[in-house]
Amino acid sequence: MRIDLLLPLVLFAFATSVTPGPNNLMLMTSGANFGVRRTIPHMAGVSIGFVFLAVAVGMGLVQVIDLYPVSHTVLKVLSVVYLVYLAWKFGTAKPLSPDAPKAGSRPMTFLQACAFQWVNPKAWAMALTAVSAYTSEQTLAEVLLVAVVFGLVNLPSVGVWVVAGQQLRRVLTSEARLRAFNITMAVLILATLWPVLRAI
Repeated sequence: MRIDLLLPLVLFAFATSVTPGPNNLMLMTSGANFGVRRTIPHMAGVSIGFVFLAVAVGMGLVQVIDLYPVSHTVLKVLSVVYLVYLAWKFGTAKPLSPDAPKAGSRPMTFLQACAFQWVNPKAWAMALTAVSAYTSEQTLAEVLLVAVVFGLVNLPSVGVWVVAGQQLRRVLTSEARLRAFNITMAVLILATLWPVLRAI
């Protein structure tokens, strides 16, 4: 990678990581319901899961998928189904007291967050754009550099959403408010599906 592309890559990673999308909306919801500490594995899973996705894309996963055009449709359908499931889960979950989450309730785990990146439409778009725009020959070294930069920029960027969610706990002081918040986040998560649905 040319050194003059490093700063634009960092700015691109920040802009795409900090803007709204399924990951950030879910992290904000988790921050509001569970707090920052319990959401850390979810945050780490988002960042590390994306790193692995970017490396796979850079190493030719897209070319393999292109050999089987039906896989594009399968990925889109899986994305839609899983995001609808997550939105339903958030929207219908029994509100938890912001001060005392119930036993048995838990935020998304590290592995679940890693796996989610593979059906997250925004993550795919970010990985494809980053690899195509910021590598010249898509060598392993270039792809790893892009992935590591994204991982380093992504973690604090998504962390902002978790902290924002936790700060909302000061406002979400009743079950009714927390339920309204969770339903709103569920609707917004569904709204992120519009580009995918339009392309199917």
